[in-house]
Amino acid sequence: MFQIILAIHLVIAFVLIVLVLLQQGKGADAGANFGGGSSQSVFGSSGSNSFMLKVTSVVAVIFFITSLTLAYLGSEQAKGYQSVVQKPVVEEKADTSSEEPVVPN
Repeated sequence: MFQIILAIHLVIAFVLIVLVLLQQGKGADAGANFGGGSSQSVFGSSGSNSFMLKVTSVVAVIFFITSLTLAYLGSEQAKGYQSVVQKPVVEEKADTSSEEPVVPN
């Protein structure tokens, strides 16, 4: 389960990076409005920006969900490990008086 979510997380991270890099910055609109060469007007439509913004938002939410899930699974998995510094706990038998000690040859 952990590996599947990790693979999905990596794919979503790559998609999110690509979507962010494909979006047009806010500074590009300001330059185009004052004669920078674009055909958009000052109060023109946003074009494909609204669609890209929605897709980026959905992918970002999925990225956060997978991040939180991986953090939770990692913390649950880490609870089973012991520190290397700690000595292992050895359980002693309650009634050892009836058994004779074993002497190695």
